[in-house]
Amino acid sequence: MEGVSPDVVARYAADAAREVDGVAGVVEGVRKGIRVEGDGIELHLSLRYGVSIPDVGAAVQLQVADYLERMTDSRPASVNVVVEEVDERQ
Repeated sequence: MEGVSPDVVARYAADAAREVDGVAGVVEGVRKGIRVEGDGIELHLSLRYGVSIPDVGAAVQLQVADYLERMTDSRPASVNVVVEEVDERQ
């Protein structure tokens, strides 16, 4: 993702993650929810109660990688998903 601002990459990654069914949102905080370091991305997410965490995590990884490849002409080397919380609101 050379030549693209890390802030822009983080915004794209957040948008892509929110499109995945089961994602309640990006958890803002000390790490600002999304970290972009080199070719890797780390997303801190809140998932909806009752979803399969492994399935949603894998879907987020694929969605973010595909979206970034389309938007930046470069695929991230890694997309790591950290589930910070489960949103129990129905």
